[in-house]
Amino acid sequence: MPPVLILLTLLLPLGVGAEEIIGGHKVKPHSRPYMAFVESVDSKGEKGQCGGFLIQDYFVLTAAHCRNSSMTVTLGAHNIKAKEETQQIIPVAEAIPHPDYNPLVKTNDIMLLKLESKAKRTKAVRPLRLPGPNDQVKPGDVCSVAGWGLQSINPIKASARLREAELMIQKDRKCKKRFRHYTKTTEICAGDLKKIKATSEGDSGGPLVCDNKAYGIVAYGKNRTISLGVFTKVVYFLPWISRNMKLL
Repeated sequence: MPPVLILLTLLLPLGVGAEEIIGGHKVKPHSRPYMAFVESVDSKGEKGQCGGFLIQDYFVLTAAHCRNSSMTVTLGAHNIKAKEETQQIIPVAEAIPHPDYNPLVKTNDIMLLKLESKAKRTKAVRPLRLPGPNDQVKPGDVCSVAGWGLQSINPIKASARLREAELMIQKDRKCKKRFRHYTKTTEICAGDLKKIKATSEGDSGGPLVCDNKAYGIVAYGKNRTISLGVFTKVVYFLPWISRNMKLL
């Protein structure tokens, strides 16, 4: 397995905790100060994890399928298994999934998390910019993803430290061929057609970063044999994000 994030091809549609980065390379500690580690517990006491990213002092953006009964966000982390002085652990006061999120066909997979307390901005904690309403990415653009997920499938090996990989934006028709319900209006297709790069368990909700802006949110993939994945298109949801942050 090449050392690259099998970004999103691994995004298995398993719900919470379904997306982690396979392969990839380690990130320089705190070089992605917007990254959020989202832990959760469901009604049965089962734990889950996802990625996410800080967009304002009180708000984290993630995937709707990461929603759970009890949720906590850790900011400023590099090694999630260590008690780093940079870490800020904040409970989620309210989780707002998109009202049209459909778990069956995985559409509108976006969720806003309001934190119980304000994130303190430091060198290790800082929001990620969102694109403007007219901004867009095009096939051939190179973006990146990061997460605290699996480094390899065989053997299964998890990473406590943040890892990253680069992915290329692909033509919509390529994802449409692989994912029946893919729609270019609300989703972005990205991956590497020559190498296996994708996310798997744990990376759902993390950002697809292009030109230092969050253009996508890790949503889903199909299996471990392809190198394309689907991301929720942030630009399309800008009005919804802005409206809900003002209401909360």
